[in-house]
This record gives sequence, structure tokens and C-alpha cells, in this order.
Amino acid sequence: MQSVLSFKDSITKLGRIGSRRAEQFGKLGIHTIGDLLTHYPRAYIDYTSPVEIADAPEDTQCVVKCEVIRKLAPARIRSGMTIFKFIAADESGEMMVTIYNSKYQFESIYVGESYLFYGKISGGGRRKEMSSPMIINAFSQDMILPVYPLTEGLSQNILRGAVKEALARVNDLTEIIPQQVRQANKVCASRFALENIHFPKETQSAEIARERLIFEELYVLALGMRCLRSRIRENTACQLQDISFAEFEKMLPFEMTTAQKRSITECAKDMRSGTPMNRLLQGDVGSGKTAVAAACAYITAKNGYQTALMAPTEILAAQHYKTLTELLQPLGVSVLLLTGSMSEKQKTDVRRALQSGECAVAVGTHALFQKSVEFHSLGLVITDEQHRFGVQQRADLAKKGSDPHRLVMSATPIPRTLALMIFGDMDISVLDEMPKGRLPIKTYAMSGKVRQRAFGFVRKEIDSGRQCYIVCPMIDESEIQLKSVKKYADDIAKGSFKGCRIGLLHGKMPSAEKDEVMQAFIQHRLDILVSTTVIEVGVDVPNATVMVVENSDRFGLSQLHQLRGRVGRGSKQSYCILITDNMTPDCRKRLETLAHTTDGFKISEEDLKMRGPGEFFGSRQHGLPKLKIADMTEDIEVMRRAQRAAEETIAQDSDLSLPEHKMLKAAVEDLFAKGAEL
Repeated sequence: MQSVLSFKDSITKLGRIGSRRAEQFGKLGIHTIGDLLTHYPRAYIDYTSPVEIADAPEDTQCVVKCEVIRKLAPARIRSGMTIFKFIAADESGEMMVTIYNSKYQFESIYVGESYLFYGKISGGGRRKEMSSPMIINAFSQDMILPVYPLTEGLSQNILRGAVKEALARVNDLTEIIPQQVRQANKVCASRFALENIHFPKETQSAEIARERLIFEELYVLALGMRCLRSRIRENTACQLQDISFAEFEKMLPFEMTTAQKRSITECAKDMRSGTPMNRLLQGDVGSGKTAVAAACAYITAKNGYQTALMAPTEILAAQHYKTLTELLQPLGVSVLLLTGSMSEKQKTDVRRALQSGECAVAVGTHALFQKSVEFHSLGLVITDEQHRFGVQQRADLAKKGSDPHRLVMSATPIPRTLALMIFGDMDISVLDEMPKGRLPIKTYAMSGKVRQRAFGFVRKEIDSGRQCYIVCPMIDESEIQLKSVKKYADDIAKGSFKGCRIGLLHGKMPSAEKDEVMQAFIQHRLDILVSTTVIEVGVDVPNATVMVVENSDRFGLSQLHQLRGRVGRGSKQSYCILITDNMTPDCRKRLETLAHTTDGFKISEEDLKMRGPGEFFGSRQHGLPKLKIADMTEDIEVMRRAQRAAEETIAQDSDLSLPEHKMLKAAVEDLFAKGAEL
């Protein structure tokens, strides 16, 4: 009698898995029985609906049920290659089946027996052919077979056999979802889910199992994020007493929006609470996030604490430094810049000012979290475009203070449901209105056939003293792709834009060279910047009024919206021209969506609907634990239910300490075990 297994047991306890095979499983991240049972199928082969040979569609995967009526002699066509053939038939006709180099499979097929063949039919007339089909006995109990992600040395049959044995020997499929949550959300039991995600009896069972497992994964993730938030709030941060910002508002050269005032007030209340602020400031391109950051830095300085603002590139850091200096120095708040390219003497002077407390606000790149940088009293850490920093980098900067307040700024509009999950450990402030006087960017989608007319318009803007971006997408950074972008720049320099000062920017350039080109554009030493998608998010060039995007069909709506946001940074009317040679109905619909709205949040919702799973963004960049079956861009409705259920659970038991939540708490800890300090 075989021993009982648990989720934590090594897969070597399964039959026929020795150390060498365990290494192969290890390449798939499978080390334990639990890893194996959560290595979910990516698809299924459904043998339940066979067609007759005569009705089988040509060159399309299908299942036919027929009897083997004759085997042919094996034919050795070259060294190491033997072809095995047999003829199978049903009432509608015959087909030739060919198997390559598998004597074992050929010998396991018997004349007079009926089988189900899965593969592509080729050939016309009465004699059709099927090469290298997957074959099962017509009376097999498993009529829907899982198809797993594989690695070299492992076959589908090896995976299926291991999973089947594991399911038969595991008895600790303890239900982690509380019964009332399961009933309220109408999800099936754990054992049914695991058995039917791997070996469903019908497609409906697989769907029921999948929904349960997706719900469970998102429910556990949502609970984990809320527990993280609770843990952060157990700490004590610097408590700011004076949170008024009337003087700051009075000194501004513009009128703040209601959304900006609301966001500053939310941040100020957090910083007065005595627990660390952990807030996401989400705002569309040009919505005024930097002014909110400046107000928070002002409040922090008023209370005797320092602020560090971290930007992903030197150009963005320099831009933030310039803006904060203009806004804060008239109020007596000192601002200094610290980047890697500064001289050693400059860096030493800045470090000294930070350590002594002479500097109230430090703006910089990764240079800010080097060991040599010490703050006198760091009270607030602001991170711009935080997904561009590693988890450890953000943690290193925060450690330079005693649980400082944290403000994360993002110009990537994310639908609220997703934001609550991805940033579930954070409170969220949204800048949902644009500053007064900001003109909407006029957007046009057009066929490549009228490219020259568009170039004529761009030329007029340049002749009026304006500047233009032209973005050329690259599928990869190969030399061929690079040459095509360089050739494009050369061609327009000799043609439509002869006499214009044209610069080129792409991802393969050294950082210093990229900075040099970008600075030349900022300083209007260039009229046109031909670029791949490496144009910095957030860089202000108020004189740039036209964005041309070539092959715009290759981008998602959110990415196009971000590119569009590179113009319209000043008071002049700006334009975005989307050019494509692939104006299909779907493409036209997508581009017209962009032309008709400038609301990044609406655009991101549409992007999710149109682009489908996995393409909106990679969740790993946000430091989330890796999900095995749920997709946060596809399973939106299940995610909403999981979030509601998590909120109700936390309301009843904030730290999951009740006995009935023991397994749930273990699942949360296990999901976050591999270091997602968010």
C-alpha cells in the first residue's frame, strides 16, 4: 500500500521520480507535491466530440474516432529515422496514420481496436492522412487531457502520470476558504477544484474548478495586501503637527485644482496620524503630481523633517529639482540635487548638507540610497514612477529614516479594481482633473497614404519655432531594427525635413549619450527627435507641440496615451498624429478611442477590454507575488468578488488569528514568502 503524501513532501516520493528526473521537474519550479498540483494545465485536449473522417476539416486540429484495420511494414528512410504507418477507418472512409520513430507506440496499437486520434488531417478524396497524432483508447476514462507547460526531458504523459498519482495519494486538501465565503461566492470545494482542473470529466467541470482556484488565489493575495497595510500601520512614524499648506498655495504661480487640494489634504492627515503614510498618488499625464509632492515636502520641512524624492533617470531628477526649487525656495525650503554624474566634490557637499539637516529636500536618482548618504531626520520618501525601481532599492531608501512617510507617484492610469489589488497595501489619491488653461491635445489617426500631408503640417509647426517628436516602434533592439530607425531619420533629413536639426534616440545608446540628445532637444538645439519608445515619461519640453507615432497599430492604447503626453506641456495647442499602414476595422476602433478622449483612466479601461490578458502591464514589475492561475487583466469580475470577500474577512479578523482562519493565514504567508515587500 502506498504511503499518504502531503503538499510539502518532495516529488521524489512519487514513483519513477529519482534525482535526475526531479532536476527536470525543478526547471519548471516543481519541487514539492504542492508545486506539482499547482502546476496548472495551459490547455486541454478534448476527445469528447469526435468527427467522422469524411467531415474532418483539413489542416485543423480535430478528433476522429476510428478502428485500426491494417498495419504497414515499418520503413527506415535514413539513419535514426523510422516511419510507422497504419490504416484506420470508420463508416465514412479511411485515413493513413503516420508515426515517426516510436516503435513502442506503434506496437501498442492493435488491429481491430478503436482509438481516438487528435491531430491535423491532410489530403483529399477518400484517403486522408494524419501525422504524429495523439492517440488514446476509444473507451478511456480520461477523455479530456491536460496540456502542461513543459521543459526538456519531460513529456505530457510523465506530467500527467505524476499529477494523477499525487492526487490519489494526497489527503490533506484542507479547505482554506472559510465555508461562509465559499457559499457566498458560489465556489466549489478544494478537492473538486484540484481534481477537475487537471482531469475534468467535462469542460464545465474544468471551468468550475478554474473559477474556484482563481478566486482563491486573488482572495489570498487581497488578504495579504491588507495584512501588509495593517503591519505598516502598527509602526510609528514622525508625527507632523502643523499640516496647513495655505502659505504654499498662496505662493503658487497657478491655481491648484480641487483634486490637488484634496490629495494634499489626504497626505497631510496621514502624516499627522502617527503611523507611516503609505499612499499612491495616481494622476494622468499633466495632472499636477509634482505640485502635490512639493506641498507634501513643504509640510514636512515646516515640521523639521527632510524629504527625499527619487526619480528613475538623471533627466527626470534634474527636472524635479528645477520645479521643486522654483516652488519651495521662495518659502525658505532648501532643495539640493544628487545624481551619479555629479563631481565627487558636489556629491560630498550635498551629503554633508543632508547629514547636518541644512538641506530640507533632496532630489536624486539611485545615488540617494547609497550607503554614504545619511539624512539628519528623513520624514518623507517620494518615489516617481516607482515601478522602475526594484523592491530592495525602495526599501533601502526608506531605511535611511525611522519609518518615514511614503508617497508613490504614478502617471500610468490603472483602473481602480486593478489599483486596489496591485497597490492594496497603500491608500490611493487620484488626480482626476487637469489644471486650468491646459489645452486638450488634438489627436488624429490616419493611413500611411497621407503621411506626406501630415509631414507638411509638422513642417509648418517647426517653421513657427515649435518642436516635434517622431516615435518609431521597435519589435526588438536588433541591429536590423536599429538600422531601420536610423534609416528613417536619414530619409526624412534628406526629404520632408531637409534643413531641420534632427536627433536620434534609442535604447541601445549609452545613458550619457541618451541624456545628451535629450538635453539638446530640451534646449531647442534640435527641431525633431526621432525616437523609439525610450522617451522619458514625465520629461517636460513645453516647446514640443507635435507627437507623430509611426506604425501606431503596434502599441496599446495606454502606451499611446503616455506617448501623447510628451506634448501639450506648455500653453500652445499641441497635436498627436497616429500613422499606420494597417488600418483594419479593429485598429481604427482602437485609434478612434484615443482620438475621442484624453481621460487616461477611461483609456486604460478600454485597453484592458481590447488587448486582453497579460499585455496591459507585467504585474511582476510591481513586486507582487507571482500568480499561478489568475490573470489580473482578465479576471476582473472574480477579482472584485475576491476583494470584497477579503475586506469582509479582515473586518471580522484583522490579523487572521481566529482558529478557522489558521490555514488561510498560512496560505497568505506562503504566497508572500518569497519576498514581496511592497
